[in-house]
Amino acid sequence: MNSRSGPLAVVGAAVLWGTAGTVGALATASSVSLAAARLVLGGALLGALALVAHRRGRRTARGNGPAPGNATRWALVLGAAAVAAYQLCFFAAVGRTGVAIGTVVAIGSGPVFTGLLSWIVGHERPSGRWALATAAAVAGCTVLVTGGGGGAGGAEAGGVALALLGGLLYAFYAVVAARAIGGGMGSGIVMGALFGGAALLMLPVLALTGPAWLARPGGLLAALYLGCATTGLAYLLYGRGLRTTPVAAAATLALAEPAVAALLGVVALREHLSPVSLAGLVLLALGLVVVALPARPIMREPVVPAVDRTAGAGERLPIAARREPGPRAAGHES
Repeated sequence: MNSRSGPLAVVGAAVLWGTAGTVGALATASSVSLAAARLVLGGALLGALALVAHRRGRRTARGNGPAPGNATRWALVLGAAAVAAYQLCFFAAVGRTGVAIGTVVAIGSGPVFTGLLSWIVGHERPSGRWALATAAAVAGCTVLVTGGGGGAGGAEAGGVALALLGGLLYAFYAVVAARAIGGGMGSGIVMGALFGGAALLMLPVLALTGPAWLARPGGLLAALYLGCATTGLAYLLYGRGLRTTPVAAAATLALAEPAVAALLGVVALREHLSPVSLAGLVLLALGLVVVALPARPIMREPVVPAVDRTAGAGERLPIAARREPGPRAAGHES
């Protein structure tokens, strides 16, 4: 995958994530149970694909990159826990602050935390262009979701703290995935380890929230789509994008998710976007375009070697190439 297709893969993942809200609205299940089913099914799919790829690589003696060290293994374990904990924090925050504020704080803080974490751990330093574009995208996301009116929920301190924790958890597992992929592990293996582990952790949540809705055809189809498309396929694309896209830029590009969700709400659910929300959508799109554009290569002046002005017209040699005659050279002069 070249450097230009990486951002497209991340945006493709965000488009799939953006369809989850519309599909979830058509299913008759609680939001927590729906999220648990989505993660269990999608994580199981990603884990199975990773296992197949790992075994195939061993049979063909090609492997899927170097074997992870103990530090990488523990990072993947913690990343899997972060994937599961993000779901719980997000829905707990939405329950206390309302959908608009909880979504804006959790999703909007994710790119900021990702940029800071990737800088702190020494993986990559975000550019000034990324900072400006991310600020514009987050502002556009905020206006899009709230419509400029602050949303329906209140700014309850505990709920906002949970939403911020969710954004930090998202940033953590994104950076873990990026570092593992950058270290040579296959992106499918990394995503399978993260989401397969998270699926195991979310199984008790699914059981406790009542999975009876999965027995109905509509509920089962919704869960399969959410698990296979918005989790399995989406995170395969996201992992491929991380091969060539800096993780901070990928986190900003993922803000395309609320834009897609808003447009689908208008088309499929007959929702209405106010002029202020439309302005936020445009601002968000501009920020994403700036992040997705490849950076211009830094042009450096060519280094011109200094010229030995003592040489003749036909002997204009660089000074570095000139050798002063030493004692041994002087002894061989004829």
